[in-house]
Amino acid sequence: DGSPTAERGLREAIRLAAEQKGKLRLLHVIDDFPMLMEMSTISSFDASLQKLREYGESVLAAGKAAAAQSEVEVDTILREVTRGRIADVVIEEAKNAACDLVVMGTHGRRGFSRLALGSDADLVVRGSPVPVLLVRQEPGA
Repeated sequence: DGSPTAERGLREAIRLAAEQKGKLRLLHVIDDFPMLMEMSTISSFDASLQKLREYGESVLAAGKAAAAQSEVEVDTILREVTRGRIADVVIEEAKNAACDLVVMGTHGRRGFSRLALGSDADLVVRGSPVPVLLVRQEPGA
């Protein structure tokens, strides 16, 4: 998602792929359901969705460039979800691409904030057909 925590996860995935001579699949998921609920007009929704797509493409391009610097082969995919969870898309992509490992950044929320915001990382861990490496945010962040 371009957050510092996701960037830390990306760096770890690149490091592992470089060490193991592996290939990366970078996934960015746009969750447009909350935005859909807040938009008053279709035109503002379409414009906002296009901005989210452009942002997602820029995040993927930056990730691809970082992987290329480490000579790691990478492909990218941008997905949108309106109904459902981001975790479901991650699990589906892991299955479809026959991934060996899923690497995700996680904020490590606890208590009420975890209940209120949910935990896609937790859902991926529980439902993934392959091992999942969760990379936490920088200490003190």
